[in-house]
Amino acid sequence: MSSSLSKELREKYNARSIPVRKDDEVLVVRGSLKGREGKVVQVYRKKWVIHIDRVNREKANGATAPIGIHPSNVVITKLKIDKSRQAILDRKGVAKAK
Repeated sequence: MSSSLSKELREKYNARSIPVRKDDEVLVVRGSLKGREGKVVQVYRKKWVIHIDRVNREKANGATAPIGIHPSNVVITKLKIDKSRQAILDRKGVAKAK
């Protein structure tokens, strides 16, 4: 489940999109929640959605439930970089440079 990178990250890593991961920071760019931003709390692969911090709705009984957002409707603004993630970005960057 991949999301697009922001313009700044696109320039920096020379890649257009990357699989979204927990603890990435994203901005919703499509739908009724457009403009909301937060940290990815959960990547729900079975339902093909991601849950974002502070993007909730209140249920009838007063409890809050996270709203699932499709990864294509968000832009990654900050990446959580580790060794495997850096390897993916290096691979993509080298391929684009050729």
